[in-house]
Amino acid sequence: MNRPNQTSSTGRREFLQAMAIGSSLLVVPSVFGDLVEGAKIEIAETLRNLRSGTEKAPIPGATWFNAEGTGDGIAYRFPSGSLLKAKYLSSDMLVDGNSLLVFSIALQEGESGPTFRLVFGGLPQCSFRVRLPLELVDQNRWRIEREAAFLKPMCGGDRVDLAKVDRMRFTVLHKCLQPVRWCMTPLVAASKEVARIDEPILPKGKLLDEFGQSKLHEWRGKTRSLDELKQRIKSQWENASQQAWPEGFSSWGGWKSCKLTQGEGFFRTHYDGKRWWLVDPDGYAFWSAGLDCVRVDTEAKYDGLESALTWLPDSKGDFRDVFGGGERQANEGKFINYLAANLIRALGPAGWREKWSKIAMAEMKRLRFNTIANWSELEYAKGASFPYVRPMEFEAKRSGWIYRDFPDVYHSEFEDDAAQFAQALMATANDPAFIGYFLMNEPTWGFSSELPAVGMLYNTASCATRTELTRFLKAKYSDDSALATAWKMPVTLAKVQTGKWHGLLTREAQDDLRDFTIQIVERYFKIISTACRKVDPNHLNLGMRWAGIPPTWAVQGVKFFDVFSLNCYREKMPRAEAEKIYEMLKMPVLVGEYHFGALDVGLPASGIGHLKNQADRGKAYRVYLEDAAADPYCVGAHWFTLYDQSAIGRSDGECYNIGFLDVCNRAYEELGQAAIASHERMYEIASGRVAPFNDAPEYLPRLFL
Repeated sequence: MNRPNQTSSTGRREFLQAMAIGSSLLVVPSVFGDLVEGAKIEIAETLRNLRSGTEKAPIPGATWFNAEGTGDGIAYRFPSGSLLKAKYLSSDMLVDGNSLLVFSIALQEGESGPTFRLVFGGLPQCSFRVRLPLELVDQNRWRIEREAAFLKPMCGGDRVDLAKVDRMRFTVLHKCLQPVRWCMTPLVAASKEVARIDEPILPKGKLLDEFGQSKLHEWRGKTRSLDELKQRIKSQWENASQQAWPEGFSSWGGWKSCKLTQGEGFFRTHYDGKRWWLVDPDGYAFWSAGLDCVRVDTEAKYDGLESALTWLPDSKGDFRDVFGGGERQANEGKFINYLAANLIRALGPAGWREKWSKIAMAEMKRLRFNTIANWSELEYAKGASFPYVRPMEFEAKRSGWIYRDFPDVYHSEFEDDAAQFAQALMATANDPAFIGYFLMNEPTWGFSSELPAVGMLYNTASCATRTELTRFLKAKYSDDSALATAWKMPVTLAKVQTGKWHGLLTREAQDDLRDFTIQIVERYFKIISTACRKVDPNHLNLGMRWAGIPPTWAVQGVKFFDVFSLNCYREKMPRAEAEKIYEMLKMPVLVGEYHFGALDVGLPASGIGHLKNQADRGKAYRVYLEDAAADPYCVGAHWFTLYDQSAIGRSDGECYNIGFLDVCNRAYEELGQAAIASHERMYEIASGRVAPFNDAPEYLPRLFL
C-alpha cells in the first residue's frame, strides 16, 4: 500500500478543499445517473506527491491533478458494504500532454485483505469516461472493451467481496519521465449502467492528420506531403525485386555452412550435442529471426473518436478496403487503417495489396529476417516460399468455457471442438515453408491469480468438468465427511458439483484444486495437440506462447509440444529461465514476442520496452537478438511488430512505437541497420565463434498498457 506524503499538510488541505467543489460524497453532476444512497466515497488522503490545481478544467466539474511519479494518487475510505448495490464506478477524465498515462483503481478488503485492480490508459488530449462494472470483482474477465480514449481496461489482483471492501486507491501506474497532469470529476458509484460519452472534448483539436500521423507531436521523419508519401512507396515498389538474402543463407534462410541432417523436406528441431537448432527442409541449421504481423497493420478503432480525425474517406469508394468490414465492424466497432489508405493513394485502388506484399517480402529480405512470424498474411508467405509460422485460436463452440477462455474439457463434445480446431491446418499441412503452429497466445486464464479449477467453481455453476472434479474428489475422499475433514471447512460433494461457489477456499482445498488443474490442463493440451498432429504430422507444434515460465501445474500439459514458446519483454531473454524450461520439459525455447520503443516519433506510448530514441532501439535490438542467439536452449526470437500501431490505438488501445516502419511506410533506419548487422552474424554467434553484441542502451521506466 502506498504511503501518503507526510511533508505538506498545506498541500493536502488545498487538495481536499478543491475536491469538495464536486464533493467526495457522491453529490455529483447528473450525467452519472442515479446514485447509490448512503454509499459515500470519501477521500481519506493523497498518496505521495499528488497535487491539485486551481485552474479551470475543460470538463465541467473536474479538477486538475499533477503527479511527479508512479504511485501518486488518492486514497478513499467508506463503510464496508457501501458498494454492494452499486453496478458501476465512473469518472470523466482528460490527460494533458502528448503521452499515454496509465492508472490503477484498487478495491481492497481492509488494510491487508484481498485487492482487486482495474488498470487502464488514457489517450492524451481527448476526454473519456471511466466505466468500471463492479461485476468484474469476480475475476470472470481479464479485460473489457476499450471505449474511445478509455484504453485497454484490464482486471488484475484478487477476487474481492464487495460486502467487505472498505477502501479504494486511484493511482498513477505508468507515465513518461516528466511530471504529468490530468483532470477528472469525482469518482462515483452508480446503481445502473453509466452512459458512454457521445463526443469527446479535444482541447488541442484533431488527434490524427490525413496520413494517420499524430497532430500532437513534431519529429524528424514526419511525412509532410502527399507527394513525399507517393514517391517513397512507389520507389519501394519499383526496387522490391532487388532485395535478396546474404550469400551465406540457404534458400530457406538457414546457415549454408552448417548442414545438420540430410533434410526431411520440413522444419525440425535438432540437438547437436552443444545446442538446440531448428533445421530447414534441406537439412541446414536454422535460427529463426522473425517479425510478427507482416500485414497491413495500423488499424485503429475510432468509435467515439470520429471528431478526432482530420480525414475520413468514403467507405464505398476507392478507399473501401481501409475500413473494418462485415461482421467484425458490426460486432466489434469501427476501424480505419491509414496505412492501407496511404498505400492506395500511392499504388492505386486496384492490386495495391499484392504490390504491398512484394514490398513487404523485399523489406524482410533487406532486413535479413528469415521468418514471417505470428499474425501475418500467410498467403503471401506461402506464395514466396518464405518460412513462416501461424497462430491458431481454439473456439469452444460446442463445449463452452468454464473460466475465462478455459474450455469445458470433459464436455462430451470437447473432442469435436478440438477436431474442428485442427482442420485449419489442412491448408498448410504439406507446405515445406511452414515451420509450425502456435496453439494459442497468452490465454487469459494464464493471467489470473487463481487456478483454472478455482475460477471454474466461482464462475460456472454447472459443467462436465465440475462433475469430473466431484469424481476426482470422491475417489480420494469417499464421502462428504472425509472431504470436509480434509479441506478443514464445511463442504459437500454436491456443493462441489453444482452452484456458484461463495466464500474462501482453504489451503487444503487449493491443494486438491491444483492437482485437478494439472489434470485438466494436461487433458486440454493433449487432446488439441493430438488433433493437430492427426491433421498435420509434418510440422512443429510450437506450443502456446506463455507469458514467462509455465507454472508447475501447467508442465504436464506442455510436454505435448515440440517447442516451448514464450513472450518475453525484458531487456534480454533470461538464460536461467530458458535452462529451467529445458530442465522441466526437455525441449528448446522460442521467443514469440519482444520489442522496444521510444517517444520521439509521434506515438503516445513507447511499447513495453522503453528507450530514449531510435538509435537506442537499434542497440536494444542487437543486445536482445544476439544474446538469444548465443543461448544454447533458444532456437529463435520474433519481434512484435512490422509496423507501428496507430497513434489513437488499435482495437484495445495499444498505441506503440514498435515497428520497423511507420504508418506512412517509412523505415526506421537505425533499427533496420541494427537488425541487418545482427542477422548477418547470428549463426556465427549461435555456434560460439563470435561474442554477442553487448553495448546496451539506457532502459527507461516502462510506458505501456
